[in-house]
Amino acid sequence: MNAIVALCHFCELHGPRTLFCTEVLHSPLPQGAGSGDISGQNEQAEEEEGGIQMSSRIRSHSPAEGASADSSSPGPKKSDMCEASGCRSLAGGHPGYVSHDKETSIKYVSHQHPNHPQLFSIVRQACVRSLSCEVCPGREGPIFFGDEQHGFVFSHTFFIKDSLARGFQRWYSIITIMMDRIYLINSWPFLLGKIRGIIDELQGKALKVFEAEQFGCPQRAQRMNTAFTPFLHQRNGNAARSLTSLTNDENLWACLHTSFAWLLKACGSRLTEKLLEGAPTEDTLVQMEKLADLKEESEGWDGSEEEEKPSSQPDVVEGQELSKSSPETSLMPDCNSWNVAHRRLSVFRSLRHMRQVLGASAFRMLAWHVLMGNQVIWKARDMDLVQSAFDVLRTMLPIGCVRIIPYSEQYEEAYRCNFLGLSPHVQIPPHILSSEFAVLVEVRAATRSSLYPTLFDDEQSLNKYEFVVTSGSPVAADRVGPTILNKIEAALTNQNLSVDVVDQCLVCLKEEWMNKVKVLFKFTKVDSRPKEDTQKLLSILGAAEEDNVKLLKFWMTGLSKTYKSHLMSTVRSPTSSESRN
Repeated sequence: MNAIVALCHFCELHGPRTLFCTEVLHSPLPQGAGSGDISGQNEQAEEEEGGIQMSSRIRSHSPAEGASADSSSPGPKKSDMCEASGCRSLAGGHPGYVSHDKETSIKYVSHQHPNHPQLFSIVRQACVRSLSCEVCPGREGPIFFGDEQHGFVFSHTFFIKDSLARGFQRWYSIITIMMDRIYLINSWPFLLGKIRGIIDELQGKALKVFEAEQFGCPQRAQRMNTAFTPFLHQRNGNAARSLTSLTNDENLWACLHTSFAWLLKACGSRLTEKLLEGAPTEDTLVQMEKLADLKEESEGWDGSEEEEKPSSQPDVVEGQELSKSSPETSLMPDCNSWNVAHRRLSVFRSLRHMRQVLGASAFRMLAWHVLMGNQVIWKARDMDLVQSAFDVLRTMLPIGCVRIIPYSEQYEEAYRCNFLGLSPHVQIPPHILSSEFAVLVEVRAATRSSLYPTLFDDEQSLNKYEFVVTSGSPVAADRVGPTILNKIEAALTNQNLSVDVVDQCLVCLKEEWMNKVKVLFKFTKVDSRPKEDTQKLLSILGAAEEDNVKLLKFWMTGLSKTYKSHLMSTVRSPTSSESRN
């Protein structure tokens, strides 16, 4: 994680001061943090934690920031430092700490102040704000502040017990600074828990020292028995004690370096970026909704006694293939038959294959009825053939518009399904046969051998069948038809396009027209615009023709519940809009 973690302290003599900070380096170490070996007196034991190797010997003998009075140094001058090291973490000449992440070749460097002047300014400003104006109620707890120019800061202020301080406590803060606001906000729960753990450990150590000092020499009673001393005199003679003295831990800074380095590594590893191809399509949303409904139904079946569904009502399959029949009715073949059907390849391989088998004019009539939402009826003995035909034809429609009864022994009304498979002996009502809202495909035995060319294996060829497509409203050859149908036929007749490319073309065409459906739905159903405006909108969308309008209205039924509810929830009520005006 590209961030800086720092420990800050409010000094009674100098105000907010940065005590210790850890930063991430992806490039070679800056000057003053070279990788040359140094003498044995500066070598400290290396330790491993979380895959990070910690060593304080990487840094050269140059003095720590704050120990030099040179005006070019970004750190505070020596004259501004507390004599008793209250404003200093590492002693002058201390090499600092560097951890090497062997997995990513990243270095975590800890010192009192960042070497880079710009980073020093950013950390300094965050330190001052965290211990002055940007404080949560009670002066102890987490807070978030920052801007694009100076970075964003997660700050957690806390108190450390000190028997010699005013109020017997001193004020500290741990801050995390980075430029990515969203990343830092998303890391809030993680940072809060881990930093709170570091603070608890510091406070626990300081409390033990405080209690021991109070037991040996109670400061409260001593101060009450002592004559009043002006505050200015106290400031000149009572400098802040160092944090190592307050906690009685000589290895405090090494431990803090290890904790801060692990915090930066772990926080950077817990959130990863993923490439998203865009918002989910309507088909994806509908599939998710149907899976949720199926899950609820299955839970309901598990929690109640199993009941038989009444008589001969076959299950309607919306957007996916499912079969569940009752013992009394044998509307579907047995499970073994369907397992065989799933093991074989589809009889119709693709839309292009179906068009070659049916012929251009018959296929156009069938596709027109499919796109318009009319009922498509197949009568055949071969249930696998009917199933494969529906699998191919449904690719032209959004999933939400597909309602299939794969095979039935009786006719089912159009409101229950728009794809219906029937046995050859099933009688279809006369008004359906003459209706303009239905198309019938009868599969008969071919009167001649090799009536159709053998396009694939002999086993899968369709030359033994004859397909008769009839409808009460045949589509005239010179009729323009919906725009999407013309584009589909153009893709199917283009032999330069493979079957996979045609499939992707269908996906793109469906998404294009579903976007038009969304616009029309919001315009007419949500905003309730007049017909004149709707006609203008259809002209802009390139869908003013009669067939295009019918297609859009039918496809509107395939919109997901999620999208509809989202639009409805954002509609302003008339009363609220009037009150605003």
